[in-house]
Amino acid sequence: MEVPVKITGIQSFVISPTPPKQGWRVSKHLLLLKVETDEGIVGWGEAFSLRDREKSIVENISSLGRYLIGRNPFHIKAFTTWACTRFAEGRPALELFSAVSGIEQALWDIVGKALNTPVYNLLGGPCRDRIRVYANGWTSGARSAKEMGERAAELVSMGFTAVKLYPFQNDDPEATVVENVRAVREAVGPAVDLLIDVWRRPEPSKVIRVARMIEEFRVFWYEEPVPSENLDLLAEVRRSIRLPVVTGECLYTKFDFRQVLEKRAADILNPDVASCGGILELKEIAAMAEPYYVQVSPHNYNSTAVGLAATLQASAVIPNFVITEYFVNFQEVGDAISIDPFRLEEGCIRLPSSPGLGIAINEAALKAHSFREFPLRKW
Repeated sequence: MEVPVKITGIQSFVISPTPPKQGWRVSKHLLLLKVETDEGIVGWGEAFSLRDREKSIVENISSLGRYLIGRNPFHIKAFTTWACTRFAEGRPALELFSAVSGIEQALWDIVGKALNTPVYNLLGGPCRDRIRVYANGWTSGARSAKEMGERAAELVSMGFTAVKLYPFQNDDPEATVVENVRAVREAVGPAVDLLIDVWRRPEPSKVIRVARMIEEFRVFWYEEPVPSENLDLLAEVRRSIRLPVVTGECLYTKFDFRQVLEKRAADILNPDVASCGGILELKEIAAMAEPYYVQVSPHNYNSTAVGLAATLQASAVIPNFVITEYFVNFQEVGDAISIDPFRLEEGCIRLPSSPGLGIAINEAALKAHSFREFPLRKW
């Protein structure tokens, strides 16, 4: 039975994280949004953001928001389909997908609160009660392999059982890349999973050689060894190495992921709930991957508040889920803006049981982290 709720407004918040430790870095803002209704039910969502592109994403949210006023927030699929086709006129891009994804999450938050149940119960029910996470956001700013190892050991002491690093720093020689991986493995011990992000290098021969050189360190995965726009090359690299290949953070909606599956270009997909089209789209991408025996590990270069909340809801209902992402350099601001922050328990986060996304935001705290322009980057 439909609940007579109507959307009355939408508002965006661009917030600035602060590095939690000396030497650690943050390189983007976070973009939260709030959808209001005539029944007083408020929904929160988060749009994926990139440095210097936040304002254009906010404009997309505002433009889409005009079409939501007076509408029923329960009509989620109709909205996302219309936004990615008719509204975009067949020319969607990152800014639009991010805006749609953030709004979609907020609509689910409203629906869950209106029906007094977590979103995962509206999507088939949970397959698990805890979501395993890996630590990211700690490599940048490390000046040596030794410092990478020290930081990784600190993460293990915090309770993480998996860490992701970026051993390809600048144009370092292959021996330096291998030494970075070695230092982290020795620092965390044999029981912690080690995830490698190559970050889309345009050097397939180099990444293939390095993959073979680091096999001895029991690497959990090898993420985006080459850019995902060349799926034939990605599939060729996958066939040339013995490490599981991951791709998907730069792909959007089921239509992009279809070719990854058909070309057998990856072992694991990592779509981002804040840019792939939202919670339902992430679930549908995972369902597409199931018959190909491809696993899903949601990307989450978003906050440890709303972005993580939406990711947890989606991860709960995905049978072929593996692990998801937790940016430790966003944790301080995430805890500050959350009324009851998520907590790490033995490398996992327990599913929230409260209605909607399971997160409550302190709006007053958002003002303390208002937008601050980053310095200009070098050409």
